[in-house]
Amino acid sequence: MIRIDNPDDPRLSDYRDLTDVALRRVLEPAGGLYIAESAKVIGRARAAGHRPRSVLVQEKWLDDVTDLAGDAPVYVVSDAVAEALTGYAVHRGALAAMHRPAAASVAEVVDGARLVLVLEDIVDHTNVGAAFRAAAGLGADAVLISDRCADPLYRRSVRVSMGTVFQVPWTRLPAWPEAAPLLREAGLHLAALALSDDAVALDDFAATRPDRVALLMGTEGDGLSRRALAAADTIVTIPMAGGVDSLNVAAAAAVALWALR
Repeated sequence: MIRIDNPDDPRLSDYRDLTDVALRRVLEPAGGLYIAESAKVIGRARAAGHRPRSVLVQEKWLDDVTDLAGDAPVYVVSDAVAEALTGYAVHRGALAAMHRPAAASVAEVVDGARLVLVLEDIVDHTNVGAAFRAAAGLGADAVLISDRCADPLYRRSVRVSMGTVFQVPWTRLPAWPEAAPLLREAGLHLAALALSDDAVALDDFAATRPDRVALLMGTEGDGLSRRALAAADTIVTIPMAGGVDSLNVAAAAAVALWALR
């Protein structure tokens, strides 16, 4: 345990400016790290085999992290130093700079999977975290994300997911010309959730669902890209009422995963 009184101490650089999303989006993956927030999330990350590079904790929360740090240094700071360093009032007790694990291959992640959630270009970290939580709670075997999708290990995604990003196998997909053959070689039927005149209602698709399904979900504004729709074997829609044409992407993922569970 190392007590630090200066927020400019270089040993604390992993935790600096955590509220600058644009900066962290570049800094964390490039540095091979991500930030886990709260003792519960750090514990789930450790249980998944992830290793902390360091832990930042306020004095009053020290007992919560003594068994979580392993051999990593624990930096103990005051509330004022924590806020000056991170840019916000840290009220969840502890932060950990975690080593980012090596990404698995698509083939490894979908091996044996019967239900896979595919997220294309979803840019909101809250939606990504909520989709992972739905995947974990409703029986998806894996999650695949496009290259431009928000980082599931960004701390807001992790927090919204309730740590389920550590329990559902996931990796990034290549672009569709390469991704579609990979998924088909794995025996997955590509079902794109979208609005279309020739779409099949979700309940009808679920009644005769193929044995192995990859459920494709598109970005918040425009939905799935034309390349994703062209790659799909079936276009599926959730029947709606009340003049509403669609749901939030995380809510739609939850509905579709429940129907196909």
